[in-house]
Amino acid sequence: MRSILVLADRTAESEPRLQAALSLARAQSGHLTVLIDTPIVRYLATDGLGGGYLAADIMRESVDADDAFAEALHQRLVHEDVPYDILRAEDEPVDAVAEAGRLNDVVVLSRDLPFVGEAVLSGTAPVLVVAGNTPAIDVPFRIACVAWDGGDEAAAALRASVPLLVQAEEVHVLTVAEKPGGFPVCDAVKYLARHGVKAEVIEVERHGSIEQTLSAAVARLRADLLVMGAYGHSRLKEFLLGGVTRYFLEQAQEPVLLLAH
Repeated sequence: MRSILVLADRTAESEPRLQAALSLARAQSGHLTVLIDTPIVRYLATDGLGGGYLAADIMRESVDADDAFAEALHQRLVHEDVPYDILRAEDEPVDAVAEAGRLNDVVVLSRDLPFVGEAVLSGTAPVLVVAGNTPAIDVPFRIACVAWDGGDEAAAALRASVPLLVQAEEVHVLTVAEKPGGFPVCDAVKYLARHGVKAEVIEVERHGSIEQTLSAAVARLRADLLVMGAYGHSRLKEFLLGGVTRYFLEQAQEPVLLLAH
């Protein structure tokens, strides 16, 4: 993961996100791209007669504030030990992240972002989701878990996570229920072994929902990273994001690396 994208903004929750991306870039000897987005479409409005107009003064204030934020961030990052660039965008955040993520190995977002589920489903790069209100994560991760059901999504997430799993002290592949006709868990372990990752398979007995079962297993193992495929059929996250994916996007305490199909 040599090319890392992080979304930064003028909120307090942005700092843990940025610190996580910096930690990841250092561990991977990578390059950090900081995306600062000012969605100007939000400053388009309609009047009572159905006509449209642009709230130009408010928009300019927001653009100027984000430009000043970008400059302040540049003055700060120039003293860090990570190569970086700062990218400005004016699209809706989901579109801006998807566009910028095309040539990045991983995107760092946080759970506080209301569009994080849409970003996972609409993007092409894996997304590392971190909590927005906790101290910065430590990379390399010490104990990593992989949620495995034999599906294409799980396989894609596994492949994307290899650079992180290679650095982990322990890797556990968790299975609760495998999809009929999917890839058997032994294939996942063989794949990891070819990359120098020694993984332990743990068949977890289901108690309650799959997400509750996985969450309990991750907590029991004291894992600090969970790798899983994301499931969904639409950018309408509120309605069509899979229950397991939704749970770990919203409830998990550890960072979660997701890749959608």
